[in-house]
Amino acid sequence: MKLRDTLKINALGHLEIGGADTVDLAAKYSTPLYVMDEAYIRNVCRDYTRLLSEKYPDSKIVFASKAFSTLAIYNIVKSEGLGADVVSGGELYTALKGGMSASDIYFHGNNKSREELDFAVREGVHAVVVDSEYEIELLNAVACEYDKKQKVLVRVNPGIDAHTHRFIQTTRPDSKFGFSVSGGAATEIIKTIRGKSNLEFTGLHCHIGSQIFELKPFELAVEKMTDFIASLARDGITVSELNLGGGYGVTYTSDDKPLKPYQYVDAVITKLKECISLKKIVAPKLVFEPGRSIVGEAGITLYTVGAIKDIAGIRKYIAVDGGMFENPRYALYQSKYDAVLANRATDTAVETVTVAGKCCESGDLLIENIELPQARSGDILAVFTTGAYNYSMAGNYNRNPVPPVILVNNGESEYIVRPQSYDDIISRDVVPLRLGENNK
Repeated sequence: MKLRDTLKINALGHLEIGGADTVDLAAKYSTPLYVMDEAYIRNVCRDYTRLLSEKYPDSKIVFASKAFSTLAIYNIVKSEGLGADVVSGGELYTALKGGMSASDIYFHGNNKSREELDFAVREGVHAVVVDSEYEIELLNAVACEYDKKQKVLVRVNPGIDAHTHRFIQTTRPDSKFGFSVSGGAATEIIKTIRGKSNLEFTGLHCHIGSQIFELKPFELAVEKMTDFIASLARDGITVSELNLGGGYGVTYTSDDKPLKPYQYVDAVITKLKECISLKKIVAPKLVFEPGRSIVGEAGITLYTVGAIKDIAGIRKYIAVDGGMFENPRYALYQSKYDAVLANRATDTAVETVTVAGKCCESGDLLIENIELPQARSGDILAVFTTGAYNYSMAGNYNRNPVPPVILVNNGESEYIVRPQSYDDIISRDVVPLRLGENNK
């Protein structure tokens, strides 16, 4: 359990977040419930922006929306001076409605539709990060229709193994993302872009993976990207922006040993300055795209313990009122979490259990083999570090409602995503008239 000023155990022995007692939150809002700590989010944003202003002023932090995309989060990050990275029309729409300026938005994705590109160009996003020849043709055609010169970054694959789960590695040779630097594909695609009437090659983008704890992969990415910038300069091609993505690790369990989020950025800046000097390249605008490191540890999820099943000599299950419909990350890539009984946070752990969800799937587990006090039906279980990708990936499997999200700060709490009702779940269902006639 990684505690902090805004995540602690109070005098009642209850877990407290953002000055609010989690037992009270569960009673007020019901469970399952996503809880986000506003002060923590703002503090991480400020650490990033403070460091950049001191060490590399020509730079920008843009929030990686896929981690957690809601109107409120865009309002918060905008107020802290951040831009946004979006990967779909839906994220772009939400960012704009959340008050984000289009000029502070980078639009990513490996298979954007014509409609999404039309939306991005029409609204005036700062840059589209292109990831296929097909997209380049589409984007140029759209930009022609609006008589605009659209800035583009090229996503490149520097070929670095970041030692994470293969589903979240993005620069392996066999990856759906990016153009290879070593194979020459990236250079050729840049030349193609420079030949398009309504596209402006602005810079390069790379993202080497997620949940990375070491500095070396990021430093190696800087080495390879600046080598590429130097080679492009010899061909008379200027790289005005270098976007180095994100991927900084956070703490899910006590086995995780990440650095402070800003320490990753500090190491990258130090290495970049060194490379600029040694390779005599023009210093580009530097862009970072943290997502998980801003919101991951800011979030917890509260559950109520229901059925408890002890299979003698095999395993003890404690079932909660959530599951893979609101956190599919274990089912997807066996993500690990830490948790505590929020209403008995000072009790000693006495048994090893597996936390199961309520979905009709054997694989619907949230945590395997965690040490907890002896759980009782009605206990409140708090799972840590659920601010990133949990709500983003949630769905209505088994027709379960997606839980609401609340924001806490200085003991105050309020919805930033309202609860779903059963009526919400069926609101898009339609019964064709012919079926209705058959039932007469």
